Amino acid sequence: MKRYFSVVLLCCVAALLAAQENKRLTSAKLKTLEGQTVDAQEIPRAGKITVISFWATWCSPCKKELDAILDYYEEWKEKYGMELVAVSVDDSRTAAKVPAMVAQKKWPYRILHDYNKEFQLAANVAQIPYTLVVDANGNIVYEHTGYAPGDELELEEQLKALSRK
Repeated sequence: MKRYFSVVLLCCVAALLAAQENKRLTSAKLKTLEGQTVDAQEIPRAGKITVISFWATWCSPCKKELDAILDYYEEWKEKYGMELVAVSVDDSRTAAKVPAMVAQKKWPYRILHDYNKEFQLAANVAQIPYTLVVDANGNIVYEHTGYAPGDELELEEQLKALSRK
């Protein structure tokens, strides 16, 4: 009986690990700053590592994280072949502030708006900032909630590891 339980447990763990390895973005409608509709599954570009950062104009840690990444962004794009996509989860009251904030901060990121929280719900994002790393094959390989100074260095370690594969 113990042997049977051990085998079942190992199978469950293996299935869980296999499912995690192939976790992918689900379909959800987003808008560009120009008002065009984009499907969340189209965010990663073929052959690129994609960092997706969920943020809002009213979220101080979100802005700090995006500002901190800005210091490394050009280098990371060149070194790791990556792109950052900042997905705003601002509601209808604060969404109008997004373009001005992006311009003021001079963020070069691709900005998308999750206007109906469809992507946030599909990605199971409970709080922001929330960061996803999607590998060049479209698999979600890293997830992180919150921001503290230095988290961008942990993110770079993920990018380094992916670029070696």
